[in-house]
Amino acid sequence: MKIVVLKFGGTSVGTIKKIKKVADIIADYKKKKYKVIVVSSAMSGVTNELIKKSFEISDNFSYSEYDVLVSSGEQVACSLIAGRLIHKGYKSRSWLSWQVPILTVGVHKNSRINQINRSKILKYLNNGGIPIITGFQGINNENRITTIGRGGSDASAILIAKFFKAERCIIYTDVEGVFTTDPNKLKKAKKIKEISYEEMLEMASLGAKVMQPVSIQDARLNRINIEVRSSFIKKSGTLITKRSNIINNRIVTGISCTQNDSKVSLIGVKDKPGVAAAIFKPLSKNLINVDMVVQNISANGKETDLTFTIKTEDLNKTKKIIQQNKNLNYRNLIFEKNVSKISVIGVGMITTPGVTFRMFQTLANKGINIKVISTSEIKISVLIDKKNTQKALIALHKEFKLDQKK
Repeated sequence: MKIVVLKFGGTSVGTIKKIKKVADIIADYKKKKYKVIVVSSAMSGVTNELIKKSFEISDNFSYSEYDVLVSSGEQVACSLIAGRLIHKGYKSRSWLSWQVPILTVGVHKNSRINQINRSKILKYLNNGGIPIITGFQGINNENRITTIGRGGSDASAILIAKFFKAERCIIYTDVEGVFTTDPNKLKKAKKIKEISYEEMLEMASLGAKVMQPVSIQDARLNRINIEVRSSFIKKSGTLITKRSNIINNRIVTGISCTQNDSKVSLIGVKDKPGVAAAIFKPLSKNLINVDMVVQNISANGKETDLTFTIKTEDLNKTKKIIQQNKNLNYRNLIFEKNVSKISVIGVGMITTPGVTFRMFQTLANKGINIKVISTSEIKISVLIDKKNTQKALIALHKEFKLDQKK
């Protein structure tokens, strides 16, 4: 059975006009003799409106009722898509997660799909139907609706593709695919034809908004090829796949940058076992994500300076936690806003020496000072002044010849 999973994001189903366009796209696959499974997000803005209503009811709104509330947005979108397909003469119906069912584990607001019952959907497909399944949700072992976290519809589509052994999984969104950098920040950004799971995971983690990191990880673990393409333009998109499927001589695939980071430095910390844990444990308990970490030991080996980055929105909370931590001794505490992390990403860096030098020299040539450095096997990240972000982006994009990609 030739199955294709089509997932449509909120912007793709944002208006009635767009939903009619989505129905046309689905019909095209049906005409190509595919068995089509559709996964839909809520119409753009609907989930945010529902969340807003929950805050108006209570500042401590029940997590289980939150899931019931916000999952209703997908129900509306799926019904409208199915209704349009029926209007066009196709057999179609909406399927809520509990009707499939899609079984989840974990806590409300952030559960994970554990199992998908295939029998009802397969029977419906074999009878010529087009199931329109709500993304972003499932039911737990207590028969309660759960949600998979923001962006969870992508994860739903990927896991549905896994369980139904789909030939293709296509994520329709409002962009043509994945670009070498944010095209809104740099007009010379080029669409990437193919990108590895690892590269896409790094780019998503570093601010690329095409897909959520957890969805990329699900695809990687289950070896599900994903194509990202636009709902509005008939052009090929970007294929996200395992690196062995990609044949090219790229060193750097893309560049990501963030604009909402802050730097925290503890100066003169006593250098002894357990100090780093004493700093980061309370931050972790308060759900503050720590990113780049650099430690410098003094010449006498008795003190250390420890620097790390966080999101600016967590700055005040971080400051309070550190200042109230009686297990810490330090001479000075410094906070710096208006910094930006810029990263070059590419699996080609594994076998190519000199990438670090080229990045640093390019920034030096533009008079851009590096504050913090962090590396992995396929990524080099640096922290710079926010005012220099655009200048750095343009220079690095040119240095690694990303302007020339086709």
